[in-house]
Amino acid sequence: MSKQKLNFAFIGCGGNARGHGRSVSGVEDVEIIALADPSESSLEAFKENVGLDDSIPTYADHVEMLSAAKPDAVVISSPHGLHFQHIMDALDAGCHVHTEKPMVCTVDHAKQVMTKVEDTGLHLMIGYQRHLSSTYQYCRNVVQSGELGRVNFVAAHQSQNWYRNQQGKWRQDPFLGGGGQLNDSGSHLIDILLWVLEASPDTVFAMIDNLDIEVDVLTAMSIKFDTGALCNISIVGHAYGGVREAFSIWLEEGALHLREGKLLRQEQSGNPEPVDESEMPASGNKDVAFIQLIRGERTENPIGVENGLRVIQLTEAAWQSAELGRAVKVDLS
Repeated sequence: MSKQKLNFAFIGCGGNARGHGRSVSGVEDVEIIALADPSESSLEAFKENVGLDDSIPTYADHVEMLSAAKPDAVVISSPHGLHFQHIMDALDAGCHVHTEKPMVCTVDHAKQVMTKVEDTGLHLMIGYQRHLSSTYQYCRNVVQSGELGRVNFVAAHQSQNWYRNQQGKWRQDPFLGGGGQLNDSGSHLIDILLWVLEASPDTVFAMIDNLDIEVDVLTAMSIKFDTGALCNISIVGHAYGGVREAFSIWLEEGALHLREGKLLRQEQSGNPEPVDESEMPASGNKDVAFIQLIRGERTENPIGVENGLRVIQLTEAAWQSAELGRAVKVDLS
């Protein structure tokens, strides 16, 4: 049986978008029909990298593209501060939306997007791919099943050579980046913490250092959840090498430790042991999952607008705490 034909367009054609482009173009009966980016070199690099014909229409203005091409769905991979307008324009044009993280950069914008999604009935998915990772799915299942008891403490760490690598680029621009490292790669860590625990943050205390730039580079954050669980998050944007992550959950009857993609499980009476891949759920591709969602082959949105709202609610509270120099309540209204 043939699949529903879907026409895709891209808003933002930089390096990140090209990975999406290769995934999307590899799905049966999905065609990329238009590209929008103010940079001609980015448009040309996208076409070459994804293997698209030179005849594909390209636009400097995304609104013009949406009107002329009339795609079924768009992938948004533009600077963070532009996400809100790009999302709203795409939804107004009747398009399903797959936006890169963070969804938006303010709680007010997140609530407006949520209302628009509800009003239009269209799908919006966010590029927090850890929801589809076998290791994090396993951690969520263990926590939610209660098989190791309640969560007592979580420690999460992320480091990256962000400060040096992004000098002079849009990610360190206060508007275009929508914040610093905390709202960039760090938002992945906040998102997966909230998703695995499925608990509401009650109070946060954060200390932040911008070093000599306008946005945050280093963040030390402590959180208390409504379940009583405590958490420490470290976002280190002034490090060496690529992205490094560590994630540990201590529960009443054991612990889970994720180190560089390797998952260890510790029972109360034993040592940490590797979790065999056969015991984990299958991993998924976020672009494929988005297409399945549109086609009705997936009934539940794995990374919906509510996830984007929760991330920015906690992020804004952390920024507020650092500015005030004290713990603050997280506004979840």
